[in-house]
Amino acid sequence: MQKSDPIAPEDRIYTAGQVRKLDYTAINDFQIKSFELMIRAARTAFRSLMNHWPDLLDGHCLQVFCGSGNNGGDGYLVAMLAAKRGIKVSVCALSSPDKLSGDARSAYEACLAEDVEVESYTPKTQLFGDVLVDAMLGTGLAREVTGNYREVIIRINESERPVLALDIPSGLCADRGVALGTAIKANVTVTFIGMKAGLLTGRGKELSGHVEFTDLDVPKAVYDAVPSEVIRLSENRLSGWVQPRARDLHKGDNGHVMVVGGNHGMPGAAIMSAEAALYCGAGRVTVATRQEHLLALAARRPELMASAVSGAKDLRLLMEGKDLVVVGPGLGRDSWTRELLTEVLKSECPIVVDADGLNIISEDPALLKDRKCPMILTPHPGEASRLLNTQISTINADRIQAVKELFNKYDATVVLKGAGTLIYDGQIVSLCSDGNPGMAVAGMGDVLSGVIAALSAQGIKSNDAAALGVWLHATGADLLAKQQGERGMLALETVPHIRSQLNRIANSFEL
Repeated sequence: MQKSDPIAPEDRIYTAGQVRKLDYTAINDFQIKSFELMIRAARTAFRSLMNHWPDLLDGHCLQVFCGSGNNGGDGYLVAMLAAKRGIKVSVCALSSPDKLSGDARSAYEACLAEDVEVESYTPKTQLFGDVLVDAMLGTGLAREVTGNYREVIIRINESERPVLALDIPSGLCADRGVALGTAIKANVTVTFIGMKAGLLTGRGKELSGHVEFTDLDVPKAVYDAVPSEVIRLSENRLSGWVQPRARDLHKGDNGHVMVVGGNHGMPGAAIMSAEAALYCGAGRVTVATRQEHLLALAARRPELMASAVSGAKDLRLLMEGKDLVVVGPGLGRDSWTRELLTEVLKSECPIVVDADGLNIISEDPALLKDRKCPMILTPHPGEASRLLNTQISTINADRIQAVKELFNKYDATVVLKGAGTLIYDGQIVSLCSDGNPGMAVAGMGDVLSGVIAALSAQGIKSNDAAALGVWLHATGADLLAKQQGERGMLALETVPHIRSQLNRIANSFEL
């Protein structure tokens, strides 16, 4: 029996509007006072301050920047808690405290009761804090940052002082992960009650720094009342998808993957994809490529089978009995390429399309009119922009919308690569918050295509194989970065770590 874990609150990804519904549900259906939630948020944020910057207790200064809404209220309460601990603290108000109302007003008054100095921001305001707290704009921002807010955000970023952001870095769109003109670059972000999509995808990963989540101790029923359409990939969710291997298994049980690619002068991409498939447990892997690459393939990895294909007829015979085909790595964009891709699309064998396979489809979508096979597309933002006939900036401006549009247009599971990779199968958007900048090198996509192919060939349904493959790829790269650093990472170096992660979660399977 597959292990079943409920989706943890921190793995349910919400829009700003949905987070407001969570607040409303907790307050109105579970009788948790709104000011009590604000106090809980401030306490959690203050604990984070102490964990990351304990020198604040040794005479260092804390400076809190507060806006006019509830995000500012959180900041006033953090300042109050700091004062209670004897920390040197002051508040810079971006909006006149006279405009505060409700819980934010109560928080301001609690702050004053601890004799915290509150000054209104002017262009002459000094940034003197050893640590800064951003409590200015929160999640409700929907337009470009202007005026004093823009000015102080720029000044804080230029100061290079450590910043703790409350709920979300000011200026970051909570839904799309884009900076609305400009945004705080935080070292740590403590986010409350609902994990925001914008923290984990696009520029949000860079601007948010280390993200810490607190559910503010609201009941699980609050989350059940507000379903999420985006779920973060986590080990708890994925570990039941891979079972330990039966002791009487043979290679035929583990699937046969074929990689179609490696045009003139480009054997490397196909080799990387094929090797990744082997390392992730495919029983057999065949590479269909140019004649000139057969010797290199045999010398590099004798466990691979390799066949020269001159056209569609050769490929048609070779595809018989295969469980999954990867098409695209090093494929090129000539007549040979188109002939092979057309033949693959005519078959009923599931396929993973990457690299030049995606580019050819974007140039000639009519190739798909007779398609019979289940398909996984794995574009990066540039390839996605061509598939949707739009600009890269449009893709990056709303990655969640882009992955849905790709699914709707191509009727395929889509893996939209990048910071906060997204996977969509027409039901749930899965988001991978793992991975690191060291992965921004040639060949990573080729490795990923082989990982996904191997998982699918071993019987994991294609949508799950895509999600699991992305997570294994990202966490394997994180293990490598932890050991050797991000800079200089090579795509094939990640593969042993991916294999290690795969076997670890298989061994955690519970009957």
